Amino acid sequence: MGQRILVTGGAGFLGSFLCERLVREGHDVICLDNFFTGRKKNIEHLLVEKNFELIRHDITFPVYCEVDRIYNLACPASPVHYQFNAVKTIKTNVMGAIHVLGLAKRTGARVLQASTSEVYGDPSVHPQREDYWGNVNCIGPRSCYDEGKRVAETLFFDYHRQNGVDIRVMRIFNTYGPRMHPADGRVVSNFIVQALRGENLTIYGNGLQTRSFCFVTDLIEGMVRLMNRDGFIGPVNIGNPGEFTIKELAEKVLQLTGKKASITRMPAPADDPKQRKPDISLAKEKLGWEPTVGLDEGLTATIEYFRNILKEMA
Repeated sequence: MGQRILVTGGAGFLGSFLCERLVREGHDVICLDNFFTGRKKNIEHLLVEKNFELIRHDITFPVYCEVDRIYNLACPASPVHYQFNAVKTIKTNVMGAIHVLGLAKRTGARVLQASTSEVYGDPSVHPQREDYWGNVNCIGPRSCYDEGKRVAETLFFDYHRQNGVDIRVMRIFNTYGPRMHPADGRVVSNFIVQALRGENLTIYGNGLQTRSFCFVTDLIEGMVRLMNRDGFIGPVNIGNPGEFTIKELAEKVLQLTGKKASITRMPAPADDPKQRKPDISLAKEKLGWEPTVGLDEGLTATIEYFRNILKEMA
């Protein structure tokens, strides 16, 4: 039998894929978004579905509805967007968490927090395990997001301990795929858009910093498995442990787009992590989850999406 499910940030990159999956599974889905980074285009194909509902709302204000489950994905996730209004980013993380947890407490709903690998900061432990407490600058330009997500995790566990709220916490590592915003400033979308436009690819720093890239459908599978798993609340890393330098990613994008371009080097942003790779042992053990989409396959699908988007924008 279908459930009543609220997805905050449901018109965003990840949220739209999650809504699509939940609608397909027969659940009644309420998509909530203020459209700061979410786009109606991402979910317009769902508007005709009888079990899908769209509400324009900002999660920094309370939301009232009757639901069985809540996925809290509301927050800009790229530095360009979350640094645009740092105070609003903090509010979205902290007040948003308070509001969804209050709703879960009142309705008895299970609630999942989409946290982030950024809670580990610029890690001194590699790869990152869930029991690592992180190395985060609490007053830097990225802190509105990093520390906002850390406080949200604190709130989730305190509501669980104090009020018995049924929580799930997942830490999302770099995720990419179709429906990424062309101007979100993240490295995969940056490289692809620059390559397709025949521009030089911009690398910040020496290009030797590493990231692990998870395709969006793999990420959503891990998210749904965590929500459906009884007796395990997390936190749990969800990401692809394949590790690549930024320079290697640039070369891969040029190869798959068939473009030739030079590299433009810019200074590394403040507090930019030098290494990022998830230890997914816990996800394998508790959820039976691991990624299945390789980087070449995922990038090919993402490049095709951006090729079409850029044609529409021309």
